[in-house]
Parts: sequence; C-alpha cells; structure tokens
Amino acid sequence: MRRLKGKRAIVTGAGGGIGRASAVLFAQQGARVIAVDIDEPGLCETCRLITADGGTAIGMSADAGSERDVPRFVARCLSDFGGVDILFANAGISGKIGPLDVQTVPIWNEVLRVNLLGPFLAAREVAPHMLERRSGSIICTASVAGLAANAGPIPYSASKAGVVSLVQTLANEFYGSGVRVNAICPGLIETGITKPLFDDARARGKEDKIGQLNPLARPGRPEEIAALALFLASDESSYVNGQAIAADGGLSSTVPFTPRHRWF
Repeated sequence: MRRLKGKRAIVTGAGGGIGRASAVLFAQQGARVIAVDIDEPGLCETCRLITADGGTAIGMSADAGSERDVPRFVARCLSDFGGVDILFANAGISGKIGPLDVQTVPIWNEVLRVNLLGPFLAAREVAPHMLERRSGSIICTASVAGLAANAGPIPYSASKAGVVSLVQTLANEFYGSGVRVNAICPGLIETGITKPLFDDARARGKEDKIGQLNPLARPGRPEEIAALALFLASDESSYVNGQAIAADGGLSSTVPFTPRHRWF
C-alpha cells in the first residue's frame, strides 16, 4: 500500500539532492507534489522523473526565502490539489566557508533568509489550512551542524540551530491541533551544497576518507534522508512531534576521535 496515498505535499529545494529524492519518493508513495526550487533546470528534471514514473508533480520556480514567493506556491497547492497535508521545507544554502573574520552581515542575512526565514514563512502560510483540518505534517531540514559545532560554516550552523528551535516552538504553538512539526538533521550527504567537498576528495584520491568520522564510516545518500522524510510525512509517525532527528551515520553520538580498528 502506498504510504502517502491521497496526500498533497510541498517540497522546497526540490531541484536536486535531498529535495529531489524526497519529491520523487513522496510521489511514488501516492502524494501529489508541488516541487519548488530556484534552479529551473533541476526542477524540470525532478518533475520529469516523477511524471515518467506515473506520479503527479507541478514544478514552481520560486525563492523559498521570499515573502512574495512562498504564498504563491502554497496557493498553487491549494488551488490545484485542494489542500496541503505535507510541507517539507528543505531548501537551504551553505553560505561562505571560513572563519569568523571572513563572515559578513550580507552573508549572514542571506543564509538566515533562506535557511531559517524560509521554513518560518512556509509554515506560517500552510498553518491555517492544516489547523482548520486539524492534521498535517511540517518537516524542516536542519543539520547536525545545528546540534553541535564544527559540522558547518558559522552562519549555516547558527541558521540550522534556529531551525531546530523553530520546529520545537511550532510544535507547541500548535498544541492540541493534530498538526505535527519535526526536523531532520542530516550529516554529510552528497548534494549540491557538499559537491565541492566530494569533488576535491575524489580529485586527491581521498574519496575513501569521506565520512570517516561517523561509526558507519561513510557519507549518506539523499535517498536515505528522503526515507526519513517519508516516515515523518506519513501517518506512521503520528506520535512523533517537536523532534530534531539526526540521520548522520552516528556522527552526533560521539566526540571527535581517530579510528583505531575495524571489526571485520
């Protein structure tokens, strides 16, 4: 049985990486999907993959951190699908990698606008419709960088810590309504944001070192994060609320260490 049969979903950052994997999986599981991204070619490819597999998707080019654009894609879900059951506020940017002295106010403003203001705007827009129906699942992409230091650039990490707080706060804001709000905290996943890191490691013959600090000793795949998003979007997670769930190969379970042995 398809786990999202009859559901209506919005996925931001759907032009690639975790967003694409999630949009495709949601559609395979029966949801009709509004796929949102500022990357039009990537967005078109996501919609092509969904429709080629027999699913339903509408692509919308939009800035997920824009107060003008967010109401447009929510309105499209309402008008074309008759409602919204799932919001996956996944879109994000990394900002500038580097120490404190290279970070600027414009960099901070842009990272916070997309990574933190974006989920707030989308949640604010879908909330009245979910609250009226007394059901709905809001999922936000945070990061292990929002749980502890040294997993991402300074503005990025702060923005993702804000996302964790946002979902906790909104879960309580919607007290008694049946609307659930949760965050996923991915570890190192190969996406558009992390592509330079992966490309550099491969160019230097160090690909086998990627992800070595987590107990699984490997990076994750977008499809693995999408599987967690599917669970949170489905009714199977009906008692999961206000949580920031790490999907990081175990990275957040430990402190920095040097691997000394293998058990195989």
